[in-house]
Amino acid sequence: MHPDVRVAAGVDLPRTGGATWVVGAVVLDDRGRAFAQRRSPGRRLFPDCWDIVGGHVEPGETVLDALVREIREETGWRLTEVLADLGRLVWTPEDGIERHEVDYLVRVSGDLSAPALEPEKHTAFVWATEADLPMLTVPGDPGASFVADTVGRGLRRARELAG
Repeated sequence: MHPDVRVAAGVDLPRTGGATWVVGAVVLDDRGRAFAQRRSPGRRLFPDCWDIVGGHVEPGETVLDALVREIREETGWRLTEVLADLGRLVWTPEDGIERHEVDYLVRVSGDLSAPALEPEKHTAFVWATEADLPMLTVPGDPGASFVADTVGRGLRRARELAG
């Protein structure tokens, strides 16, 4: 239970039993930008690609537990609010393990100018606007725009919620 994390009405936090689940977080700042981080070149999956904060739901964790943990581990920030669902998908990368992913638009607290990146996992970060979305595609593969699409969905949803 995370009584210090506000979850907006209508946000679905699915039960995760029986499958491999992944959570993703499009983190917003007060200027309406979204956080993205570059995966290190030595990563097995998606090396040297931009990504949102997130990762696998560990055994015994809820989706909310995993969001809290992944945000803390990957940035040092504290999850304060889950604003909206950004979608679900089922995908199978090169390792052959099917993953069920659920992504959220979130707010955090902490020093947003200095995320505590895990150096062995992430090498850079950016606060992206819609103009930055082309940069978030996989280098050399303009069809691989999952991160850009997810960040774009988050930025549009944030505008809807604000207006």
